[in-house]
Amino acid sequence: MPSILGIDSGLTVTKAALFDIDGTPIAVARRRVSQSIPRPRHVERDMDELWTATAEAIAEAIRISGRPASDIRAIAATAHGDGVYLLDDQARPLGPAMLSLDSRAGAIVDRWNEDGTAQQAITLTGQAPHVSAPAALLAWVRDNEPARFTKIAHVLSCKDWLRFCLTNTIGADRTEASTSFTDVRTQDYSDAALRLYGLQAIGDALPPVSRSDEVVGHVTAEVARRTGLAEGTPVTAGLHDVTASALGVGGHKAGLVAIIAGTYSINETVSFEPRVDGRWFCRNGIVPGQWHNMAISPASTANYDWFLDKLCAAEFARAEASGQSIHSLLAPEIEAAFARPSTALFHPFLFGSPYGAAASAGFAGLGGWHGRGDMLRAVLEGIAMNHRIHVDALRDGFAFDEARLTGGISRNPAIAQMFADVLGLPVTVTDTDESAAWGAALCAGAGVGLFADHQSDPRDLAKISRTCRPDPVRSRHYEERYGLFCDIAAAMTPLWPRISKLAASDGPSPG
Repeated sequence: MPSILGIDSGLTVTKAALFDIDGTPIAVARRRVSQSIPRPRHVERDMDELWTATAEAIAEAIRISGRPASDIRAIAATAHGDGVYLLDDQARPLGPAMLSLDSRAGAIVDRWNEDGTAQQAITLTGQAPHVSAPAALLAWVRDNEPARFTKIAHVLSCKDWLRFCLTNTIGADRTEASTSFTDVRTQDYSDAALRLYGLQAIGDALPPVSRSDEVVGHVTAEVARRTGLAEGTPVTAGLHDVTASALGVGGHKAGLVAIIAGTYSINETVSFEPRVDGRWFCRNGIVPGQWHNMAISPASTANYDWFLDKLCAAEFARAEASGQSIHSLLAPEIEAAFARPSTALFHPFLFGSPYGAAASAGFAGLGGWHGRGDMLRAVLEGIAMNHRIHVDALRDGFAFDEARLTGGISRNPAIAQMFADVLGLPVTVTDTDESAAWGAALCAGAGVGLFADHQSDPRDLAKISRTCRPDPVRSRHYEERYGLFCDIAAAMTPLWPRISKLAASDGPSPG
């Protein structure tokens, strides 16, 4: 029976997911991919390690499936957006990749905000530059590593590096191409955007652009030997994981806001005309004449993962030993905390925020009577409230009356209900464990004619969805908490830069 392979490479895990053409998952294999933080705000990864891990995941998924690799009719990759993966003129990695959690370019972005560059960028490209945007990171390399900058031959994203590894072809898709250097109106690369950032020198290094569902290459003989894939299997261009996740849950369409609670707080809606505002990115949609309006910050479930890693080590070990999910193990503790009053609030700004690069995370309202469950509840509520900041911004520009929620925490019905109560919107969760990989698979299938187009999801979405409607009493309660959440953030805004400077002003430790 024909199948499709979707590859989804995030910031910590890379996955290979095989699907039947009716959307039924056949096999999923995962590999962790390490990050390195050689200095504060520098978040990197080894590009060859990423490909090795992905190749291993592909091979395992094929083994698990028990099916011949020749059944796989097409492949597409999706991955974290932004950041940069640089290649030299031999198509070899030019140092480690800089990930979308990297914020080393903060001073450059601050300067652009002060000198008017950012406002010009919004008008021209539909988005303000941010610390992990390709424009900002490339400007940092230009200013701080000029020898490396002169060797840049190809500027790729994560998924386009994986596409190169699979097919030995260089390129990007429309969604990924628009992360820094396209004209928001023409949707094509813009020389004016490169000049605006002083990056004309790398204009020729920008990859050629294809549609997400366009076949752009085929699995090479070397990759076939390494992974077990059939040589010559078609590979389509793939797409940015934000768009892929929305597509995978039926949320990449006008009238809906798709919410991806992942490492980033992602909130997006589709329009058929460009609408520009500094509070969201107006980027290319999958097809010409369609725009993908995305309000984001690196302030979602990475905070929850950090809390589990740092403060729940014993539970992690117990969960691994018993084969139980850490989330299931902690669910009773979290649900008990939701059932009692709490003054604890958390601003989920461990890796970034909507309030600028200097903002940092913190609890407020903690008392000696609070326990870990209360803190976990505050972390989860803080994540939802940060999503609301972005959803409220999009509500000012676009009409939608329903949210589609995806991400690991959405599997917990109590969390999905909490999102509905915080947002004041019906929140629908589909039974799609690998939404981004399935979104990529839809593009792969469309590229070889298995589907009429990328929107032709063969599943009955109504049957695999559940909708949480806001409870009026809880929504009023969260309205008060959200107001306080925003007031505290506003009060902290002038203090966060002073806190950030403490790292530079600290002297050597005593003794």
